[in-house]
Amino acid sequence: MRNESVEWIKVGRRQRHRRWILVTVCLAVLACLLCCAMLLLGNTIYPVKEVIRALSGDSVKGVSFAVNTIRLPRMLAGLFAGFAFGIAGYVFQTMLRNPLANPNVIGITSGSSAAAVFCITVLHASGAIVSAASVIAGLATVIVIYFLSRGRAFSIGRLILIGIGMQAMLDAVISYLILISSQQDIPAALRWLAGSLNGSQMRELPPLVLTVMIFAPIVILLGKRLNLLELGEQSATSLGVATDKTRIALIVSSVFMIAIATATTGPIAFVSFLSGPIAKRLVGVGFSNVIPAGLVGVNLVLAADLIGQFAFEVRFPVGIITGLLGAPYLIFLLIRMNRKGEL
Repeated sequence: MRNESVEWIKVGRRQRHRRWILVTVCLAVLACLLCCAMLLLGNTIYPVKEVIRALSGDSVKGVSFAVNTIRLPRMLAGLFAGFAFGIAGYVFQTMLRNPLANPNVIGITSGSSAAAVFCITVLHASGAIVSAASVIAGLATVIVIYFLSRGRAFSIGRLILIGIGMQAMLDAVISYLILISSQQDIPAALRWLAGSLNGSQMRELPPLVLTVMIFAPIVILLGKRLNLLELGEQSATSLGVATDKTRIALIVSSVFMIAIATATTGPIAFVSFLSGPIAKRLVGVGFSNVIPAGLVGVNLVLAADLIGQFAFEVRFPVGIITGLLGAPYLIFLLIRMNRKGEL
């Protein structure tokens, strides 16, 4: 009987592993198809051969400018920002064992947004200054929320409620900054706050690309420890996880990615909120879902941007489309958690 049980466990693990590989490959293929669509589609649909020539450096009249200057930066911004949002949201939701504990809901994104809007409207800054301010503000917001939620004992529910309050306060700060800003700064700030890939430029992308390339592998390597943290403090410690060091590494990596992505594209609503649950539903449990969550984030951003560009008579920023997708799920989740007494 014991040998049969062990064999069943091995069979189940192999099946879950095959499912993880299949889902991850399918998500990656879908992301590649959406990237191709971002390059091919626009006011003018160019042939694949001409797009490839333009990407390879050949000068193709009309095509080179449209593809290399407008569509390629837009696609890369959506690709890397979506991956960053998806991973960061999954980390916070898993580490804190609550689907509401993501950067959008607990105020981290609002902290980065407030700093970026301050730089745009008051300091008239851009580029590296906005990125640095977003990172510092995101880390500061995490620290403030953590210390305010400690009390006599750490409570996830208290952290979420304080985070929601912090988000409301920071959103009020953003509104005040918009009200007192000059007329020429308002369009840039509002476009940025909506979460948009419009106007993405290659010179703005290196900080985002480098941040994802540095911190995403760290989170992926810590994926197994992240799953153990979901079991609780005592269980993770008994299984040999250095919980404090692991949390610090995961939080710092996630905040850097979410802050730089927010500084580049603006706060694209609900991508970090939806990516983790969708990935977990597709893949199941038993393996780290860091990579699938990142790929879900990529697909959400790119698909929403294509929908915003071509599905309506008026073009909408990507953040509006993701907001329409995420808001009903948030309401449903709040109602369900309230019925279970988790809030």
